[in-house]
Amino acid sequence: MTPIYDPDASAEQPLLSSSSTSFDSESGTQTTKPSRYVEDAVLPETAVLGRNLSWSSAYILVISRVIGSGIFATPGSIVKTTGSVGLALLLWVVGALLAGCSMMITLEYGCMLPRSGGDKVYLEFTYRHPRFFASTLVAVQAVLLGFTASNCIVFGEYVLYAFEYEVTEFSQKSLALGLLTAITVVHGCFLQTGIRIQNFLGWIKVGLILFMALTGIYVVLFRVKTGDVKNLSSQLSWDGLWKESNWGWGTLSTAIFKVSYSYTVLGNANNVLNEVKDPVRTLKTVTLASLATACLLYLLVNFAYFVVVPLDQVKEGGELIAALFFDHVFGKNFGRIVLPLAIAVSAAGNVMVVTFTLARVNQEIARQGFLPYSRLLSSSKPFGAPLGGLIVHYIPSFLVIAIPPRGDVYNFILDVEGYPGQFMALATALGLLWLRRKRSDLKRPFKAWLPAVWLRIVICLALIAAPFFPPKDGRADVGFFYATYAIVGIGILMFGVLYWYLVFVAIPKWYGYRVEEEVEVLSDETSITRLVNVNNE
Repeated sequence: MTPIYDPDASAEQPLLSSSSTSFDSESGTQTTKPSRYVEDAVLPETAVLGRNLSWSSAYILVISRVIGSGIFATPGSIVKTTGSVGLALLLWVVGALLAGCSMMITLEYGCMLPRSGGDKVYLEFTYRHPRFFASTLVAVQAVLLGFTASNCIVFGEYVLYAFEYEVTEFSQKSLALGLLTAITVVHGCFLQTGIRIQNFLGWIKVGLILFMALTGIYVVLFRVKTGDVKNLSSQLSWDGLWKESNWGWGTLSTAIFKVSYSYTVLGNANNVLNEVKDPVRTLKTVTLASLATACLLYLLVNFAYFVVVPLDQVKEGGELIAALFFDHVFGKNFGRIVLPLAIAVSAAGNVMVVTFTLARVNQEIARQGFLPYSRLLSSSKPFGAPLGGLIVHYIPSFLVIAIPPRGDVYNFILDVEGYPGQFMALATALGLLWLRRKRSDLKRPFKAWLPAVWLRIVICLALIAAPFFPPKDGRADVGFFYATYAIVGIGILMFGVLYWYLVFVAIPKWYGYRVEEEVEVLSDETSITRLVNVNNE
């Protein structure tokens, strides 16, 4: 019988109310252990660490991930592409609507399967055959592509710039690695302190962006002169808003993709639901609040940019729009310090929440038995934090920051990082439709709007196909074949398929055994699944 989850029931009970009886071959006795059957994913599970994340902490996890350092650069490149203020603002609204489609899918899954792990849990629950296939692909992607590099580099660059130090590759990477190491140590050894720091940085980021937005409103209401702004009334008139709009689909689609990326990862809280208080209710309100906040702040900041900085300077400056804004409002000396520090704080906050959530995903993968030394990596000892999951995240992040030189190789690695995720997003969207049809018995505290799910599928297909359409100049942000990152991304997924076939199909068949799952409870009361080889009789 399928377990039924009641969202009104207490989520404070540890894993799991259900249990299973297994046979201990060494002692010859039957033992009762917590169940880790895939159907139990519909039941809430409380982490050994406890439920430490309040509504505000969960909100910061989402909004700090969504609003990164790109808010200081992306608006300028968008208006440069679209040609007009009105069309740029319209695209930010369209981007929020498209993000809402993805959000609905993660909301339905998260409320239906309120467990830490996010897409890992959803794919394992939906795609159970071939056995271990979904788990293997998720594990391969987490190990090979589960790194945080770009915002660490951004942090190093802007801290050096703010304090007028020479920005060399060594100094930049040293600061980046220092930030990554410090965050890993804090999250791995001081759980509550890490949560407080990332909450503080998150609210500082929101407050800073709100301050920038209110500055634009102040300029308009009190007609403050900010230097070179001329003909502001005509620029903000209806005709002025749409003047020189570029409605060509090729150009417009590029701008839409840029805007869409600014709203990604609204499902960040889904990765840590075992630690969220009242997970279903919190998830529904936090995700909706984060989308509304991001859309509102993006629109207000864009408005502030456009009323302070002349449109011709915005188009010429492109990604320097925030620098131009601070120069016009505060002067070059003050703006030269404030802007870089603002970007550095934004980047650091982003790294903190990404590290926090990806460590939990890695821990869940280890608990499922798909990482080596799974007992060690699954345990929350000795500091009451997922130190093993943090180490799995730290190693590839360290290597990506330290080894490749800045330039084409570095940009290529960052491009490869995100591409396979589109296949996962497509699989979850299609899986949701399949579950609606085959598993109508599942309790769904939230149901996604079906047209939104289909639109999300179309977007995923477009993003998967996009790298294979040549750009106008024949090259992307690297000096070699523009679709190389997509080919490598697909290659990583194919490696996962090959690994699964060898480990779970070909080799067991050749040596006459099968892989089975065995539940074990660690000394810190963490329940894990061990993959054991059982000889065929």
